[in-house]
Amino acid sequence: MPMKRLNLAVLALAVMAAACASRSDSSEREASAEDSSRRELAQVAAGGIVVDFKDGTTKAEYDAWESEWGVDLEFNSTEGERSGVTIAQGVGDVDAVLARIRQNPAVQFAEPLMMFAVPPGEEALSGLAAPLDEVNKDGYTPNDPEYPRQWNLRMINMPSAWQESRGKGVVVAVLDTGIAYEDYDDFKQVVDLKGAKFKKGYDFVNDDEHANDDHGHGTHVAGTIAQATNNGQGVAGVAFEATLMPVKVLNHFGSGTSADIADAIRFAADNGAKVINMSLGGGGHSKVMADAVEYARKKGVTVVAAAGNAGRARVEYPAAYPGSVAVAAVGPGGTRAPYSSYGKELDIAAPGGDKRQGDAGGILQNTIDPRDVSRSVYAAYQGTSMATPHVAAVAALLYAEGASGPDEVEKALFAGAKRVGGQAWTEEYGHGLLDAQASLAALGGGASRWPSMWWALALLALVLLTMRGRERPGYFNILFRPSFFIPLVLATVGVFFARSWFGGASGVAGDVVDAAYLPIPDWQRIIFGRGKMANPLFYSSLIPLLLSFLAIKYQGLRPAIGGLALGFAGFLSYAAWSKAPALAWMPFTFLALPWLVVNTFICLIIARAMLKRETV
Repeated sequence: MPMKRLNLAVLALAVMAAACASRSDSSEREASAEDSSRRELAQVAAGGIVVDFKDGTTKAEYDAWESEWGVDLEFNSTEGERSGVTIAQGVGDVDAVLARIRQNPAVQFAEPLMMFAVPPGEEALSGLAAPLDEVNKDGYTPNDPEYPRQWNLRMINMPSAWQESRGKGVVVAVLDTGIAYEDYDDFKQVVDLKGAKFKKGYDFVNDDEHANDDHGHGTHVAGTIAQATNNGQGVAGVAFEATLMPVKVLNHFGSGTSADIADAIRFAADNGAKVINMSLGGGGHSKVMADAVEYARKKGVTVVAAAGNAGRARVEYPAAYPGSVAVAAVGPGGTRAPYSSYGKELDIAAPGGDKRQGDAGGILQNTIDPRDVSRSVYAAYQGTSMATPHVAAVAALLYAEGASGPDEVEKALFAGAKRVGGQAWTEEYGHGLLDAQASLAALGGGASRWPSMWWALALLALVLLTMRGRERPGYFNILFRPSFFIPLVLATVGVFFARSWFGGASGVAGDVVDAAYLPIPDWQRIIFGRGKMANPLFYSSLIPLLLSFLAIKYQGLRPAIGGLALGFAGFLSYAAWSKAPALAWMPFTFLALPWLVVNTFICLIIARAMLKRETV
């Protein structure tokens, strides 16, 4: 589709022109106003629209409607026949055409074609990062000669994490400018990716199977994820035994369309990726991309995206979509980098570099020289784009160690994150600073799940000890009563084997499996969608309290309600003890802890009332 590529090139030239103008005052590149203007320029592709048809709509059908609408629609890519995503470019009156198209009942939705790009301000720092004075020898230490310069890997405790997992067998799709992964025409594989593992990807910009990098950004990002490591060459990567899937969605100017990115997300999810890394962003919401992120998550894929480099209190898309992990950036000192965006959608922070500290403050990886795609260089970059692959790679480590899906990966990531200021969640750091070793520990042996059960059993003993002899049911009799024990298990660990036994289910059956797998308080993720913070109505005593009124009339429900209340007490008390999670709707984040504690006590009162034997 030549017109599609021509229009993209013209728009990308405009973006690059704005970027060049901004460099005239490079000392102010972190300023929010400047980044905002650049982002808004790249937000909408002039004269472009995206139309997503409902399943079953044929090309012959929408071809017949085109004359009525006054557009020429084509599938956006080879994925179009499955996704139903079509685009039109060169549209005169976009609003009027969209209004006509949206009236057709076969149209799922129609919207302007959006532009997304490499976040601004991520040019390479000059030279190489200076080596640290000393490298901690604890844990696994690779022999890559430039590893001493990689402060970022030690910040997230990779030497200890490498002793447990290196991401073996996990496919990580890098949706970016491509990767210098092969020798093809003028393209050459960069030296420090020789020996790395790759899975066949796709170039959605040029519509071919060679997703080569003509910019440099994507190769740098891929290096952080799975640079060949302990090979006596260059630098190390986080999940160096993982498999990279190169998926090109951004052109050589660093920009691409919402339609290409959406098709690429579906492609990666359908072709074996367990993690998708998107170190890109934009200013506007795109329904086609939001649906693609939701599709990938339902397929069991963890989607990780950059919060943005505008330095303002607004997380950019796609990071802000429910279903994606939004990543902010910190510098070598562990504080938020001045360029890093933040806000209520933020999930976690990771090393992204800070140029104010000189070359040593950047993230060092092997990439290409954008002036000569065949030339391999080592360069230190900064940006939330550099922070994002750290999180994606640790997600790969977790999958390699048995994590069953996005929910479990995120729970381990957030439980292992280093708290900032002792708070469970903040707008600047999300759940805290990424810690690979602690996240693996949180996952290991179901550590993020089973403690709720142990807390519930301990609280059961406490409840029984507060009862007088004749009021107290037998310690073991109550435990072995299914009507009591099953609700307790459902509220603390859920049907923990559901995904192992029925993980292939889809549709309604798949939704049932997903819900059953989660403890009852976490059903809020299914009902309300995965938000950045937990719903306080579910993380409370509300459900046991409402059900306890039924016991007034139906005495036989008392054991089940007692088990449920104790299960909730165990779940809430463990959440309070571990200072997680952050709760929505709280005017101050510190109120989450007293909320959990108070509701734990209410659950214990309900449980005691339900289990108490009547005495005459």
